Amino acid sequence: MGKVTGFKEWPRALPDKRPVADRLRDWRELYQPQPRERVREQGGRCMDCGVPFCHQGCPLGNVIPEWNDLVYRGRWREAYLRLLCPAPCEGSCVLAINADAVSIEQIEKEIIERAFAEGWVQAQPPRTRSERSVAVVGSGPAGLAAAAQLNSAGHRVTVYEKAEQLGGLLRYGIPDFKLEKWVIDRRLALLEAEGVKFVTGAAIGERPTWRELRDTHDAVLIAIGAERPRELDVPGRELDGVHLAMDFLRLQNRAVGSDAPAASPLLATGKRVIILGGGDTGSDCLGTALRHGAASVQQIELLPAPPRSRDPGNPWPQWPVVWRSSTSHEEGGLRDFALQTKRLSGSDGKLSALHAVRVETVGQGEGGLRLVEQPGSELTLPVDLLILALGFVGPDTTALVDQLGVARDARGNVKIDRSFATNVEGVFAAGDAQRGASLIVWAIADGREAARAVDSYLREGAPSWLPTRGVDQPFGGR
Repeated sequence: MGKVTGFKEWPRALPDKRPVADRLRDWRELYQPQPRERVREQGGRCMDCGVPFCHQGCPLGNVIPEWNDLVYRGRWREAYLRLLCPAPCEGSCVLAINADAVSIEQIEKEIIERAFAEGWVQAQPPRTRSERSVAVVGSGPAGLAAAAQLNSAGHRVTVYEKAEQLGGLLRYGIPDFKLEKWVIDRRLALLEAEGVKFVTGAAIGERPTWRELRDTHDAVLIAIGAERPRELDVPGRELDGVHLAMDFLRLQNRAVGSDAPAASPLLATGKRVIILGGGDTGSDCLGTALRHGAASVQQIELLPAPPRSRDPGNPWPQWPVVWRSSTSHEEGGLRDFALQTKRLSGSDGKLSALHAVRVETVGQGEGGLRLVEQPGSELTLPVDLLILALGFVGPDTTALVDQLGVARDARGNVKIDRSFATNVEGVFAAGDAQRGASLIVWAIADGREAARAVDSYLREGAPSWLPTRGVDQPFGGR
């Protein structure tokens, strides 16, 4: 695979980034195009490692070493036909044991961009239709992945989205400097050309109801995500100046996308900003606040700072839980860890201070953790805008339960069996709606597997005229 000695000759190299001073003035993507020869070298770093552990880190079935080798040899079109989806995990790369992993994700991006530029990516409508109809509720990664597979299998697929535009959190939850929305629109146009129908502004549960939707389709796939936010339950939460991260990001993304001119972003301009939550969403809020021109930005995490290298309890090929700095952290702001918010205060109903205490994480039985407050560590931080990026607790299933009787699991997610089926005949679920808040790559994987299950359900006792090609067979390298 690649060049036998490539991993010794070429270090890991990622694309250059636009200067911080430039990218803080706009919302464009921050990475610059990578020279093709550099991509070729990165593909050549892939080792002939015998057992490709990178597959362990990718739930989508990518044959990663093969397209790395094809890129190294300049056979880009063949690499594109081997590419299933751009998002595997690099933590399982064999090189990552004691060196830098192969730049898998960036090579994938280069492959698909080359494929679009060369015109290799073309709409591939199914040759025949089954006349079976499927309603996919939600146009995020799980819903779109399932819709693409079911449509390719010949079923008539309609995707229902409650927002003004399609894409779910891909559009409204990820800032443009990380994902410009023309990337989503390009793929949506392809799906539409292949026959997928889209309905926006559709608040399923109101008009139509879930029962009406089920009665008018042969199957329904729930892909509504896990949008219920984890709240901050402390005195002073009601003060003006405390906002949820998704509200902050959604308003900004809508303003950049101009799909709702009347909606103005929640600006951090000139404000002292604190972000509670150290994950990707918190990082996105940091980059957004810096572009607004905040007076100061501080990101706070409840847990201690991760180690600089793998902990003994986090061995390879597991994803390495280690210290990382995002592109937003490179742009400015402060980070602090092991701080627990105790209360908020202000005057005239407006937030002005956050009161916290330092905590230590103490292990307890069966892998549990307990937070212990450190005496004398109390501190007060001035703040005008507090953004809660504390994660999500599950999907909003109220209407699903009331109108269809869909069962939930112990965590409040939609309960499914091994075939992604709910307890309601013909109703399935995929992605965060049944898994809980997770990564895009898992949503795509779930969407594909759920599509396979829906296809199987629709084909039980199928008449002779029904096409025999199912979603588990390849469709033009997609």
